[in-house]
Amino acid sequence: MNQYKPVVNLLSYLPEAPELIAVASKLTISHKPVEKIKQKMKETEIRKWIQELILRGHGSPLEHSIYSFEITCSRVTSHQIVRHRIASYTQLSQRYSDKYLREIVKSLDHEKFSTINNFSHRERFRQYSDMLHKFINEVNEWDKLLEIASKAFIIPPHIIHKKDALFLKELLRSISDYYRLLANGIGYEDARYVLPQSIKTRLIVTMNARELIESFLPLRMCSRAQWEIRYIAWIIWRTLNKVHPEIFIYAGPRCVYFDQRTKGKICPLEKYLNGNCRFSIRYCPERVADEQIPQCIRYASRDPWNIR
Repeated sequence: MNQYKPVVNLLSYLPEAPELIAVASKLTISHKPVEKIKQKMKETEIRKWIQELILRGHGSPLEHSIYSFEITCSRVTSHQIVRHRIASYTQLSQRYSDKYLREIVKSLDHEKFSTINNFSHRERFRQYSDMLHKFINEVNEWDKLLEIASKAFIIPPHIIHKKDALFLKELLRSISDYYRLLANGIGYEDARYVLPQSIKTRLIVTMNARELIESFLPLRMCSRAQWEIRYIAWIIWRTLNKVHPEIFIYAGPRCVYFDQRTKGKICPLEKYLNGNCRFSIRYCPERVADEQIPQCIRYASRDPWNIR
């Protein structure tokens, strides 16, 4: 498994969201009660109302649909995700994320790890540090280093492509230093300062469809977004298209978001990519020329670990 990559899981969503959004949209111009609007609304009409509100930027009905994800990523990227203010977050405390680090030590020597657990806290941490130090000095095999380091860290694509063993050893060295500090009586809340930002964290993220369509996906699916959060954004978009394509098939990077509102025509992202829907804007917000935008989006959609 590619443990060095972020992982995204959809935890919860409202199955009836498309109907609810369409009903809320129609409610703004109808005197009829909600139940009567629902009774007469067919599947084709649901899609039509959603298309219209996305095209016209009538975003409030989209807020009635919420989606919760579990995301495992680096702390570099978790700090970017939580900048999106119209959302709810619950994140693993770093003081209690020691399990990732202990999994690394355990994988070095299962038998010794079990024996060490009978020692005092400080002696156990000292043994952990020594085990890591020994491994770093003795092992130079790239695949083995990657297997061990990826248990606790997100590894950047450039490091994977270069097979930079030194980078991986420095990550492992930081854990050795961390346990050495704990062995010397430094508290968890202070010892963690020596850990790199690539260390894994987990968080639950809940966003409504409006925040996803108008803010998160346009910003983070763009090729100019940082590679890890871009990778996560595209996974989220593909996941949402599986459960609610009538809502998210039209979502995409900011170039798509702006173009749809400029030309007054709704187009699925896939049609932009295959050339069946041409851009009418001369430049995207990042100043990429119209004829180059599809190529830019295709690049953004690719797995960064497979781009060379």
